[in-house]
Amino acid sequence: MKASETWCRVSGVFLWKRRETKEWHEGNKEEKGGGRLLELLSTFTVVLVFGLFIMNLLAVLTVIFLERRDIGSTWAWVLVLYFIPLVGFLIYVFFGRLLKKKEFYHIKEEERLEQRRRVSLQIAELNHSGELRQEYPMVERYNQLIQMNLNSNGSLLSLKNKVTILSDGEQKFNRMMTDIMNAKHEINIQYYIIQKDSLGLAMIEALTNMARQGVKVRLLYDAVGSRDLKRRDFKDLLHHGGEVFAFFPPTLGLINFRMNNRNHRKSCIIDGQVGYIGGFNVGTEYFGIDEKFGYWRDTHFRLEGEVVHDQLDRFILDWNEANDIYTDKTLFYYGTHEIKKTLPMQIVTSGPDSETEHLKNLLIKMITLAKKTVMIQSPYFIPDTSYLDACKMALLSGVDVRIMIPNKPDHPFVYWATTAAAGELIAYGAKIYTYEPGFLHAKTIVVDGEIASVGTTNIDARSFRLNFEMNSIVYDMETARELEQLFLTDCEASELLTAEKYAGRSRMIKFKESISRLLSPIL
Repeated sequence: MKASETWCRVSGVFLWKRRETKEWHEGNKEEKGGGRLLELLSTFTVVLVFGLFIMNLLAVLTVIFLERRDIGSTWAWVLVLYFIPLVGFLIYVFFGRLLKKKEFYHIKEEERLEQRRRVSLQIAELNHSGELRQEYPMVERYNQLIQMNLNSNGSLLSLKNKVTILSDGEQKFNRMMTDIMNAKHEINIQYYIIQKDSLGLAMIEALTNMARQGVKVRLLYDAVGSRDLKRRDFKDLLHHGGEVFAFFPPTLGLINFRMNNRNHRKSCIIDGQVGYIGGFNVGTEYFGIDEKFGYWRDTHFRLEGEVVHDQLDRFILDWNEANDIYTDKTLFYYGTHEIKKTLPMQIVTSGPDSETEHLKNLLIKMITLAKKTVMIQSPYFIPDTSYLDACKMALLSGVDVRIMIPNKPDHPFVYWATTAAAGELIAYGAKIYTYEPGFLHAKTIVVDGEIASVGTTNIDARSFRLNFEMNSIVYDMETARELEQLFLTDCEASELLTAEKYAGRSRMIKFKESISRLLSPIL
């Protein structure tokens, strides 16, 4: 019994030990498996972090050495990539990459040569005291500005034109819809924003009715600004022969790698005879019925004459970029006009494809030419150093510089950057007005009551470098003084931001301004 018991005990111990060993092995396997998993996760984390570091480093090197940015935006992007590596890299991918500029637009060589020939002829004529300079005093007076636009942007000078100023949303859209419904041959229209509301749908319906009547309709909209629009919204228009394209549409579903480069232009050309250009997009908020913004104050031009052909030339470039099939220039309708009035004008465009910032240079040149007054309206006033210095030099030279901005933000960081820049100019004697009845969206500048520019360009890095923009410049006292009077009327509904009021702002506002000012090159 003892032996048996001993054996059993020994056997029991043996068996227990075997069970212990088996359980230990199984537990050890689990521990090893868990260890391997942790090891794999750890390795993956290291690889991921290292990969993000490499991507961030490549992005930083690209920003610094390969992309020709100004110093301010370069440092801003380096700070974003350094302090928020993962999020910063994603922001850079979607919002920071620059557009390849080489041969961005599809232009036939013969068209390119013809444009150069026309530009060269005008420059030669402006360099000699011939008929052009002798018969048109405003051309003589602003010869340098005209030549700069010709040299940098190929902006031809047209002489026989008519301009109607539209400063109210209902007024503008009633007039444009009437012109659309009276079209006989062709409607070419592009907008940054076409809202899917009663106004946007009414415009699409009007275009569809005209297409049904045999009028050629081409509609171009920005894929980000008009993100709510879908192909099915144009089903009837397309069915009746209309053509519709989105500018820089998403690459993969909702993912759009060109979010940073938007077509901000607002242009409508009817029968090659009537053109619209300015700040209004298409949406009911532009009627001033949105409670958030109140009355919407904007400025648009209705154009007639030779300048409409120049506007159509610019539309064709955007159209062929958005369209897979190249549409020859001869297939567009260039109507005739009977305008006899002399009103010199140029259409100037700029975008991320441009080698120089044409529109910023245009606005700076206008300021430097001022002898008496400069009146500026802009919803976003975030000038770079060169623009800010031009304003300061004008102020130091005794020029009366007045700037009107909104009294409320639609983009908070942008708004605080705007007030920071405005405050800097107050110290130099600028008169800064905040528009009180609603939201100010006009993009205008009037110099000495003689020349003026109206278009789509805001005073910020986005408009100067990143977006596709278009402005018209008028060398005409009557038009300039009408815009000047419109500015003065707006002043009556605005509040003057004095040095005392600006100095009395809270610490929180000062903090917001400081942060926004730091980010201003990339806002």
